[in-house]
Amino acid sequence: MSVYLKTLFTAATAAALVSCGGGSSSPTGSTQVISPSTGATGPSGATVTITAAGVSPSQVSITVGQSVTFVNNDTRPHEMASDPHPTHGTCPGIEAGIGTLGAGQTKLTQGFSTAGTCGYHDHLNSGTASLQGTITIR
Repeated sequence: MSVYLKTLFTAATAAALVSCGGGSSSPTGSTQVISPSTGATGPSGATVTITAAGVSPSQVSITVGQSVTFVNNDTRPHEMASDPHPTHGTCPGIEAGIGTLGAGQTKLTQGFSTAGTCGYHDHLNSGTASLQGTITIR
């Protein structure tokens, strides 16, 4: 194959991957749901505590049908949301259950109906790595 054809093939393949979501960025306006919500809270399988230092633990594991408890022990509000920022939506149970947590508040996500891994962050402080984490649903 000539250098020209190899270059053309590589460029076409890269364009196809990006347009199909195989690239590093997702298409504008679309979000792949990683774990749909059960529509109601389930039993809590893990607790994430928010402080001025960040979330702890930053990685938790639960089973299908369970919820995650978020406790805000900080003096300011936090708005926990699923990735990606700013569109959210990969794990709707986070947005539907948590939303904004005022200082001292505790809330549960809705239950997660399928296995997967959900990234989350504080929408109000999206660039702060210590306020980001993952929920693994087994």
